[in-house]
Amino acid sequence: MDIEHISEWARLKGINLVGTGDFTHPGWLDELKNKLENVEYGMFSFGNVYCMLTAEVNNIYFKSGRVRKIHNIIFAPDFKSAGEINKALAPYGNLFSDGRPILSIECDNMVKRLSAINPDIFIVPAHVWTPHFSLFGANSGFDSIEECFEDETDKIYALETGLSSDPATNWRWSALDRFCLISNSDAHSPPKLGREANVFREKFGYKELIDILKTKDKNKFLYTIEFYPEEGKYHWDGHRKCGARLSPKEAKDLNYRCPKCGGKITVGVMHRVEKLSDREEGFVLENAPTYKNMIPLIEIIAGALGMGVESAAVQREYNSILNKMGTEFKVLFELPEEKIKSECPSRIAQGIINARNRDIEVIPGYDGVYGTVKVFKEKEEKKEKQLELF
Repeated sequence: MDIEHISEWARLKGINLVGTGDFTHPGWLDELKNKLENVEYGMFSFGNVYCMLTAEVNNIYFKSGRVRKIHNIIFAPDFKSAGEINKALAPYGNLFSDGRPILSIECDNMVKRLSAINPDIFIVPAHVWTPHFSLFGANSGFDSIEECFEDETDKIYALETGLSSDPATNWRWSALDRFCLISNSDAHSPPKLGREANVFREKFGYKELIDILKTKDKNKFLYTIEFYPEEGKYHWDGHRKCGARLSPKEAKDLNYRCPKCGGKITVGVMHRVEKLSDREEGFVLENAPTYKNMIPLIEIIAGALGMGVESAAVQREYNSILNKMGTEFKVLFELPEEKIKSECPSRIAQGIINARNRDIEVIPGYDGVYGTVKVFKEKEEKKEKQLELF
């Protein structure tokens, strides 16, 4: 995850603007200073890829009788502000210890302090529904944004959906209507870039991005690209040790106990949504950017070939398709089906088309176990095997 490989994979995916991540780490901040070119206020570049200075921090503190653990994303407009942010946060944790430092500072206090450095610094609560380390998390979060950010709530105008939820999940709770919903890849390796992303009509500057997020301008912010939320590793409730995957209703009926060992289960995203939301499933919020679900191309190829995503054959096919057809997002979303069918091996082409049409099967994730997305349904698998026999 150095800037060279981040830039390389951003180009392969079709990403024009990427967050640097981890500017709170002094070593990484120095590397960014040495390698990024300042294009305009708040925007930098490496090669043909634009970058913004971003970091994620882990706020852990005691409030209202409970330990709270909240992840937040920080956006900074320039290196001077990033340096001042690091100075302000250093007394609350060891910035050298991790790219996502643990800070013993309340979320509202942090927002207040950082906003005083530069009003263009903005903070977005990360993956807001996951059970651990999130704003609404079942284990250590809050039941409202106001409870967490108090007098600084008006400075929060965007929320990150996270891998285990999507805009439709968040639209079910009217208390979130004023917030712009963004989706980021949460990448810990370059190939994971773009597993979630935000799609805008045209290029913009740093301050214009703030305006777009504040106004939820759907003419400029078109849609988010979303992991299938069921594939997220905390979508349903469950107990990983025993392999127990439970729907919210099943968990409630079992009094939140594992059906195999009787131990406490991890309450997932959908359970919290059911508890806090005030709208039925399927509600669509008007005048909000929409979204598209995505299965990464490498996973579609792996499913088509019946091999792991790390296998040499899958990697070769991935590179071959991009060499012929352009970026991954172009292949997954933009090219007509006829082009896909003519340029890709038939089974891979069918997988791409299945994913576009949501003609898939999904087994929900739970308690840290990723869900499973089947691009090829069981009947298609059987048909394929029959053809192979003939």
